Amino acid sequence: MTTFPTPLSRWRYALKPASWPKLLVPALLGVAIGALDAAHVSGRGVAFGALFVVFDLCAIVLLNDWADRDVDRIKRQMFPKGCSPKTIPDGILPAHHVLFAGIAAALAALIVGVVGAVWLGLPGAAVGGVIGVGIFIAYSLPPLRLNYRGGGELLEMAGVGVALPWLEAHFVSGRLLTPADALLIGFVPLCLASAIASGLSDEVSDRRGGKRTVASVFGNRLARRMVETLVLVGVVLWGLTAVALPSVLPAWIAAPVLVVVLWSFRKLRQESGQATTNAFTPQARYKAHLHHAIWRGATLLAVLTLARPWLPL
Repeated sequence: MTTFPTPLSRWRYALKPASWPKLLVPALLGVAIGALDAAHVSGRGVAFGALFVVFDLCAIVLLNDWADRDVDRIKRQMFPKGCSPKTIPDGILPAHHVLFAGIAAALAALIVGVVGAVWLGLPGAAVGGVIGVGIFIAYSLPPLRLNYRGGGELLEMAGVGVALPWLEAHFVSGRLLTPADALLIGFVPLCLASAIASGLSDEVSDRRGGKRTVASVFGNRLARRMVETLVLVGVVLWGLTAVALPSVLPAWIAAPVLVVVLWSFRKLRQESGQATTNAFTPQARYKAHLHHAIWRGATLLAVLTLARPWLPL
């Protein structure tokens, strides 16, 4: 069994650094969107945006663990060898420590949004910060708990695919809406695919615990089909964006991005037939290929977009 000899190792495990790209990549894409349409990139805006995403990330990870402690306990009882240790059920950290730290991180994210709005003269940043944190509260915490009632995947898509990158872009450029926001058109379905795939390994325990996800309600097979369809939808939408708005997404950027996504999608499809209910190891490989498609594709899109002013193209 995994041991955690120091408090630092316990908190590091609880914060799940392997999952951080789920928010860091959208944040980077938001910075690229803001920089593409900004006459002047605000260094302070970038700093405030980075602080917000760090605190928001910590709040989401910790409060989600606290909210899911009962279904996590069910999964550990049902599949003690089929999943990694859970922060609260396995006694890695006490529930009240996780709750208090999560609340502190959420408050810190809100404060960053408000202070950034005042300092930079961007009232939209305060509103965006409240929306960003509020989406998560509606996702996991009472009274809404939409991740348990159904609709959690759509809420995650809205938060990760729209609200977070929009806020980062707003911090950087100071603008509410720009043509560069069109880069999110293909990213949104990829975020929904990721949200649906998150429930694959918890299908049975979520069903027993009363948590309504796409996988627990409709089953593994349909959930995988939705994931794979959404990846292709994202590819098509990015391709159409390149055709319709070449000033925003030139073909020389779109082409390598789509190649990266489709390369991982090919591996995803090869693994799909093995990633069935309770097949935890193939499911992990399946989700890894999905994450590679999303994170590598979106990171390449962001990096090439940021590099445009220095490239002779």
